[in-house]
Amino acid sequence: MLLTLPELVLLMLGFLVIATLYSSVGFGGGSSYLALLALVFVSFFAIRSTALICNLVVVSGSSYLYWKKGHLDFKKFLPFIVTSIPLAFLGARFRLSENTFFIILGAALIISALALIYQTTKGKNSEEVNPNYPPYVTYFLGAGIGLLSGLVGIGGGIFLAPILNHMKWDKSIKIAALASFFILVNSISGIGGLLTKGTFEFPWIEGISLVVAVFIGGQIGIRLSLGKLTGNGIKVVTAILVLLVGIRVLLANGLQLEF
Repeated sequence: MLLTLPELVLLMLGFLVIATLYSSVGFGGGSSYLALLALVFVSFFAIRSTALICNLVVVSGSSYLYWKKGHLDFKKFLPFIVTSIPLAFLGARFRLSENTFFIILGAALIISALALIYQTTKGKNSEEVNPNYPPYVTYFLGAGIGLLSGLVGIGGGIFLAPILNHMKWDKSIKIAALASFFILVNSISGIGGLLTKGTFEFPWIEGISLVVAVFIGGQIGIRLSLGKLTGNGIKVVTAILVLLVGIRVLLANGLQLEF
């Protein structure tokens, strides 16, 4: 066992809270899991592997409930998925230094959040949809974010959702559903990449405990949010979460500044 029992209990509580917040907007919480795990795990591979597994558990439940409510449009989501899966697999096979890993992650999150904040505050009709994008845009976005998600060890929905909300690609609830499903398939692909590269490392006692915590939190979050958060509310919560995590990851883990 890598952690003492009090340390593990605290970490489980942190993961439960993260899963509850993130699942409310279709995310798995991978970026925040990474930040917390970097404080307690020595092995970089254990950090990436555990975050992906926890991501997978949360978004599996969320995706099922979105599908049950009729928000998962597989035909419309397919272009994102087709290009993201192989590139998430390839991205997971790259060996990045820890500093590079966290700098890329933090910078990408901050840029995504700022774009969403700009979009949320500039217009009155936040649920207006602009469907007039050529098909190659969705393939390109899926590929780019799939590669990025594989590199940093998260599902990628936290990058995709702010971009699509900014583009007014669809209603917020549909984008949240896509983000959840996108994270699901790319987490599976990322785990496959780690396994084939021999860099998958899962501390079983801590890992299973954290999986239980995020499963409970994920179920609470998604059930509380469905039908209760407005489109603009989803965007605001998404932007705040992404921005705070991005700043924390960039400064503390990437640039290693104390604050």
